[in-house]
Amino acid sequence: MKSWRFHGTGKPLTQEEVRPPTAGAGEVVVDVKAAGLCHSDVSALDDPGWMALFPRIPMTLGHENAGIIAEVGEGMEHWKIGDRVGLSPMMPDGDAIGYGAWDGGYGPRIRATDANLVRLPDEVSFELGAMATDAGLTSYHAMVTRGGAKKGMRIGVIGLGGLGYIGARVAVLKGAKVYAAETNPATRELAAEIGLVEVAESITEFTDKNLELIVDYAGFGTTTAQAIETLGEFGTLVQVGMGRLESTISTNSVILKQLQILGSKSGTKQDLEELYDLMRSGELNPPLNPITPDKIPDGLDQLREGGVVGRLIAMYDD
Repeated sequence: MKSWRFHGTGKPLTQEEVRPPTAGAGEVVVDVKAAGLCHSDVSALDDPGWMALFPRIPMTLGHENAGIIAEVGEGMEHWKIGDRVGLSPMMPDGDAIGYGAWDGGYGPRIRATDANLVRLPDEVSFELGAMATDAGLTSYHAMVTRGGAKKGMRIGVIGLGGLGYIGARVAVLKGAKVYAAETNPATRELAAEIGLVEVAESITEFTDKNLELIVDYAGFGTTTAQAIETLGEFGTLVQVGMGRLESTISTNSVILKQLQILGSKSGTKQDLEELYDLMRSGELNPPLNPITPDKIPDGLDQLREGGVVGRLIAMYDD
């Protein structure tokens, strides 16, 4: 089968013929139907700081996947060929699909285990199911599990891309008052669709709102610093975006306002199940942009350049 292979930072993805995976004990093989493109993969291509996450190269990227089980290994008989699944990427040992030992969905078939598999409701499309496994899962975990979003809270969201749109919409559905920062004018036009109270180019426009929680889905260093300056007293910053791996912040603001800063990485199977329930209702339906798998490198270039509204999803033919 043909897959897009990662050879290291500064090198382009190359399409290569690789041996199709087989299901070992405790594993299944999934025919990928949809694979989301994530800015993390752009960072891996551009930033040498990411290479520690890839002890094995070449490998196939793509950590945002949904599909149909095609093969069932020993001990996995509770799954059946033909089951629709989304794949939570994280493994119990900290490894993940699309990293380390586990090739990802920039190829048509992948291995997975019970740690990854979540049943995909019939009402949820493969492309929406794929996007939920990382952009959705990560945003939900940061907003709800780590941030504690609930009814009546005043919440700021930085970035309304693939993650931020979902995080903001989830917070709205929880009953929070949500203010968002987004640099792309076209994406700011989604404010009414999401249900935002207000949207601006910078989160600092909301310093007078006494925000209790800010979730930074962009993570470009300056955004993290701006969140610290904007939070109200006793506020919480949840940092999930990794656009840059360093930030200079005001420790004075952290101390005087008695802030807390939390990191958030990926999420749990329970998060994904709860997210699929929201998607099944039809109230959470973020913008998606389908592409063919041969356009994956072009799609990553689009993410690098910026301006993409919604999530790019590579769709595999039946």
